[in-house]
Amino acid sequence: MAKRKVIKPKERKTGLQVAFGQIVRTIRLDKKLSQEDLAGLADLHFTYVSSVERGERNISIENIAKLAKALGCQLRDLMPPI
Repeated sequence: MAKRKVIKPKERKTGLQVAFGQIVRTIRLDKKLSQEDLAGLADLHFTYVSSVERGERNISIENIAKLAKALGCQLRDLMPPI
């Protein structure tokens, strides 16, 4: 029986996840927030925010809502075109 290859988060990135992360990063930088600041406002860990921005997370709608609220924007503002 063949051994299953373990796929690390960095290898699971999708174009949509990467685009979402880029939008979050752009808005965060426009608001002059660090990842730690955003994480604190969104009640998330700063390493989680970092991995979202790198497109390594398939983020839940709950956490998208937390980020939108912390960034002072609507959920739709974080959504990339498909």
